[in-house]
Amino acid sequence: MTRYLRLSGLEPFVLTPDIPFVNVGERTNVTGSAKFRKLITNRDYAAALDVARDQVENGAQIIDVNMDEGLIDSKQAMIEFLNLIASEPDIARVPIMIDSSKWEVIEAGLQCVQGKSVVNSISMKEGEEEFRHHARLCLAYGAAVVVMAFDEEGQADTAARKIEICARAYRILVEEVGFPPEDIIFDPNIFAVATGIEEHNNYGVDFIEATRWIRQNLPHAHVSGGVSNLSFSFRGNETVREAMHAVFLYHAIQAGMDMGIVNAGQLAVYDQIDPDLRTACEDVVLNRREDATERMLDMAERFRDGAREEKVRDLAWREWSIEKRLEHALVNGITEFIDADTEEARLQAERPLHVIEGPLMAGMNVVGDLFGSGKMFLPQVVKSARVMKQAVAVLLPYMEEEKRLSGGDGREAAGKVLMATVKGDVHDIGKNIVGVVLACNNYEIIDLGVMVPPQKILEVAKAENVDIIGLSGLITPSLDEMVHLAGELEREGYDIPLLIGGATTSKVHTAVKIAPRYTKNQAIHVLDASRAVGVVSKLLNPESRDGYMEGIREEYVSVIERHERSERAKERVPLAAARANAMKIDFSDYTVPAPTFTGTRVIEDWDLAEIAKYIDWTPFFRTWELKGVYPKILEDERQGEAARALFADAQAMLKQIIDEKWFGPRAVAGFWPANAHGDDIHLFTSEDRDTQLATLHTLRQQHAKRPGRPNLALSDFVAPVGTPDYVGGFVVTAGPQEVEIAKRFEEANDSYSSILVKALADRFAEAMAEMLHQRVRRELWAYAPDEGFAPDELVGEPYRGIRPAPGYPAQPDHTEKLTLFSLLDAEANTGVELTQSMAMWPGSSVSGLYIGHTEAYYFGVAKVERDQVADYAARKGMEMEEAERWLAPILNYTPTPVAAVAAE
Repeated sequence: MTRYLRLSGLEPFVLTPDIPFVNVGERTNVTGSAKFRKLITNRDYAAALDVARDQVENGAQIIDVNMDEGLIDSKQAMIEFLNLIASEPDIARVPIMIDSSKWEVIEAGLQCVQGKSVVNSISMKEGEEEFRHHARLCLAYGAAVVVMAFDEEGQADTAARKIEICARAYRILVEEVGFPPEDIIFDPNIFAVATGIEEHNNYGVDFIEATRWIRQNLPHAHVSGGVSNLSFSFRGNETVREAMHAVFLYHAIQAGMDMGIVNAGQLAVYDQIDPDLRTACEDVVLNRREDATERMLDMAERFRDGAREEKVRDLAWREWSIEKRLEHALVNGITEFIDADTEEARLQAERPLHVIEGPLMAGMNVVGDLFGSGKMFLPQVVKSARVMKQAVAVLLPYMEEEKRLSGGDGREAAGKVLMATVKGDVHDIGKNIVGVVLACNNYEIIDLGVMVPPQKILEVAKAENVDIIGLSGLITPSLDEMVHLAGELEREGYDIPLLIGGATTSKVHTAVKIAPRYTKNQAIHVLDASRAVGVVSKLLNPESRDGYMEGIREEYVSVIERHERSERAKERVPLAAARANAMKIDFSDYTVPAPTFTGTRVIEDWDLAEIAKYIDWTPFFRTWELKGVYPKILEDERQGEAARALFADAQAMLKQIIDEKWFGPRAVAGFWPANAHGDDIHLFTSEDRDTQLATLHTLRQQHAKRPGRPNLALSDFVAPVGTPDYVGGFVVTAGPQEVEIAKRFEEANDSYSSILVKALADRFAEAMAEMLHQRVRRELWAYAPDEGFAPDELVGEPYRGIRPAPGYPAQPDHTEKLTLFSLLDAEANTGVELTQSMAMWPGSSVSGLYIGHTEAYYFGVAKVERDQVADYAARKGMEMEEAERWLAPILNYTPTPVAAVAAE
């Protein structure tokens, strides 16, 4: 049995050998962050949550929460903060490390946290009996543990003491307590080096040696540590501290350290550290010289003001050999000289094909290695692909002529991958990025585009004899399409690996819903483009394929079991009880101004430059798998250079879009008198509310809530009959022009610009939605005429009112778009169409409702029971089977097959 450390927040986290190091975010720790301590002391929990969110967005896979401070009620602060995290999905998705020296604080945290957490820490400082007691409680709570190298005699400082204590603790935990060894994380104590005290000089070496021994002699156990302790002597000099941390981690990770409490947003790249500084750091960390501390102090003065080696752009590389020039152009995404260099290489080669198989593929291999090791990022890789395509375009006519004359074959690809966005779905940015990354690694890509029916996927797969099929989807109905396609592959006897990707997909859904339908081969969830090459290479390598697939199957069995346990553990209530616990808003004295018009109005006065001011750039960077918050991501130590280059390219294209009017924005908005009627919202033709125009159907949360927390439905935020209220709706689009523009770039072998223009079109649509909502609040509905937020302040949604969208968590039913589009006559007024899966075309479009109550906020319906689905279907006049099909991702039961119903 494979034994992996398995943790979870809202999402599972499994520490497999593919993850070399786990970043544990350290900034939510009052003992290590003065800023965080001040926020907690002042009870500014909103800002404290932003600190946690920043850690997650900067790459922390676990966040360490510590409230141990003399002037803080640590237990209460831990409870309040963890409860707040639980309501923030973007933070709560990662596991929590509950960090305290007080057991009562740890236990309070264990009673709050969702998922499987880590306790930091337990130790033998109060003797073995207390150690066993705490370990058994951690086991009962289902938590992993950090075990400090600390016993009755004190903290271990030498390698021998660290090894002695960890070995003793391991024996007690595994043999006496029955603790899973994979859930044990040893912290052998990282102490400060270069302090001027001779006894401290070997602390770095002691930790590294103890780490190596633990990983070799204590099976399945892990090693972690608080990395910032190492550089305590140089506090205030962040450049030196970051370099010391990077050097220490480089050697400690090689020895087996696989976790660490670090500032995820401040880690230097080992081989980008100034060489002199790196040598000085290694002398100190590895205790290589008697004068290492003195030399380090001298070196620190050079970097006291954050000085860094400046990179001077020059053309010295133009004097290199043709092979090195091509490699440099590929790695740096330089197209300026590629035509001439490729032609020069062709004239020197025996055949044009040899240029591709030789220097060009060698250069792309360097790109692949840098990307795989985290030293390049997706935007840079896509730029490299642009250079490669341009070079191949130079060679192609000569290769075609050679082939015509000799009948010879072209180069052999590493494998053939068919990719498609499934039927009914129009989103393809992520799929296109994956295709580019795979093509960079010599895989032949057959991209069928968007809205591809299953039969076409099957036919092309057979005709082209592909090695792998990759499916992409963004909207929830796409999940059903993927399940259906898996079943069709099984039914028709295909034996091809099936890769699943896209924003709504997940490992759990793939394991629970898709993989069981395709038993002849394996459905595999691919988290993002950075994982695609590794997955495909393992699947197509005969030596690794069987073992890799068997590992996936074993992992998915565990995923299914955990999912089933989790679902059984989540208490849900009958629909009647959920309705009885609806949000009770007092509408007795509620008044809201009537909108300036009722019915619909086409919004035509759009200015591209004005829309651009409302762009939220953080999701733009996420599209390119650069994780961080704008504008801080531009200064990120690890991703900053790539982010700045991407942002510069985006700004240049944005200027072209505005100056040359690339997009044609269109929008329609409407308002109607409205009242809630149970879980529905009735819209009326006029203020007398005698004639009903339409019904908006909403779904209600059914999971059990803590006392005082309601089971919400969107209708709760709308006044009941007797109190005048209104609801609005909108559809906006950046326009269909992006499709043709992207196609032109693609035909010019410029995938980078093709993806860039689509990503910017998406941002324009979202910016239009934000801009129009502000105009609704100020002018069109005018319930907040004096609102004064600047465009960049709107990202945090500080305003009154919400704009929930059909198909999103507060109303997961995509078919509600049919009502909205009908009310707005959206297709005629904007050109936006709905596919049969209710995706909007063009893809750069946004739709939703306007609800204006002061207490309205966003939420997720989550899983629902059969009683609500039956009630919902009856309210909508929809067959039960159809309702179950559209609500499939949120059903908390397995629908009865139609054939079985007929048989009964």
